[in-house]
Amino acid sequence: MEIILDLYKFKVYLLKDGKSENTIKSYIINISEYIKWFNDSYGLEVARLHRENVLEYKSYLLNIKKFKGKNLNARTINAKLSSLGAINRFLIEEGIQQDLVINNKDTIKVQQEYANPCTIEKKDVEVFRQKILEAGDKRLYALSTLMAYTGLRITEALGIKLFDINFQAKEITIRKGKGSKQRIVYTNTKIVEALRAYMKVRRDNGEFLFVSRESENLSRSVVNREFKKYSEVITPHMLRHFYCSHALDSGYSVAEVANQAGHRDARTTLIYTNPSRSKLKEMAELL
Repeated sequence: MEIILDLYKFKVYLLKDGKSENTIKSYIINISEYIKWFNDSYGLEVARLHRENVLEYKSYLLNIKKFKGKNLNARTINAKLSSLGAINRFLIEEGIQQDLVINNKDTIKVQQEYANPCTIEKKDVEVFRQKILEAGDKRLYALSTLMAYTGLRITEALGIKLFDINFQAKEITIRKGKGSKQRIVYTNTKIVEALRAYMKVRRDNGEFLFVSRESENLSRSVVNREFKKYSEVITPHMLRHFYCSHALDSGYSVAEVANQAGHRDARTTLIYTNPSRSKLKEMAELL
């Protein structure tokens, strides 16, 4: 069967379904891994999904496949199974097969993580920002300041266009948040000043705020590489964790942080009211 190997059509299906670019990229990688496993195991091309094969693949992921010498964790396996579920639905929609051979009951049950995922404090963020400032990188300084004090996802920040910014009102419109939801985020003076300083040296007529010489806007891979120059701990996503935790400590309500960060469920925000893993370990030693 050719259709499952024609991942372009699957990409189009996912785009129509409102999936983000990052989600689509993960799905394609996961499906490609399944296809390779199937080819290696049976010496055949994938014609359709069979439940027996899916369960064998799950067993392979659980018991054999390793990453950096360790067995895959449950969340990683569930992500791969979720990708198979997506292409299963795609094949049904395309009329390639009729039966749904994988469902949510096949995923591994994972206990909810209650530790605050933020492992940095405000002083860490300020040192990080200062290093970037002293290096003279106005673009990265503006981006890191924006993310640290709005809680934006990296894809949301890189997707901002010039007309999305209202400096006077201190507002930015996020037009493609998670789930394709649009929202308004509020900025503070330090963000506005950092953005204005960047705009003075920005040499581009493109529509995106954070521009690149290689493409119409800056890529997340470049951002990740640049972050590593200044910290081994602080990443774009860690700045999002910092914002949520810091905003709650500063008096924001759970609902306010959820709205600013674009959490679909306020229960996601509640995790930032808990102690960090390191703090929980310290508390455990006192027992």
